[in-house]
Amino acid sequence: MKFTIVFAGLVGIFLTPALANYNINVNHNNSGGSGQQSVSVNNEHNVANVDNNNGWDSWNSVWDYESGFAVTRLFNKKSCIVHKMNKAVMPSLQALDTLVKEKKLQGKGLGKPPSKSLIYTVNPDKVDNLDQFGKSIVAMCKGIPTYMAEEIQEASLILYTGKCFSIDIVWILNISFCGATVEN
Repeated sequence: MKFTIVFAGLVGIFLTPALANYNINVNHNNSGGSGQQSVSVNNEHNVANVDNNNGWDSWNSVWDYESGFAVTRLFNKKSCIVHKMNKAVMPSLQALDTLVKEKKLQGKGLGKPPSKSLIYTVNPDKVDNLDQFGKSIVAMCKGIPTYMAEEIQEASLILYTGKCFSIDIVWILNISFCGATVEN
C-alpha cells in the first residue's frame, strides 16, 4: 500500500509539469514602446496565451489550437479580432512551448524582430456568434465588439492605403491587422 502511494505521488510530480501551464515573462520592446510580455502554454486545454502589458497599448492574444482560431484583444481599441490560425507560419503548441523555454533559458531573442509575419485585413462587420470560435475566445471577448480578420499576402498589402496595427509575439511572430477597425 505504501508503495502504491509513493508511486502515485512520483507519477503526479513528473506528470504535472507536462499538463500544467508554463509561464514565461520576457521584457520585450513592442511597437516602439517598452513593456512586459508573458507567454502561457496550457497543454491540457491546447491553448496558448500571450499577454503584452504596455500601458494603453496593451493587448492579449489567445491561440486556441483545438478550434484552430486565434483572437487578439486590443485594449486601446476596446475590441477583439478573431482569425484562423495559419499553421504553416504559427508554431504548434508543442513547438511554441519548446521555443519559449529554450529562449528563456538561453536569454536569446530579445531585441530582434520576429522572423515570420502574418498580415490580416479586418472585416468592419461585427461577429454575431462567438461560440463558433471556441470557449477560450468566448471567455475573452464576450460583450466586446469582435471582428473577423482574413489573412492577406504581402503583395496585396501594396494596394492597401489604410493603417495597420502590429503586434510582436516576442521573437517568434509579427502579426499585422489592417482596416478601419484598427485605425485611430
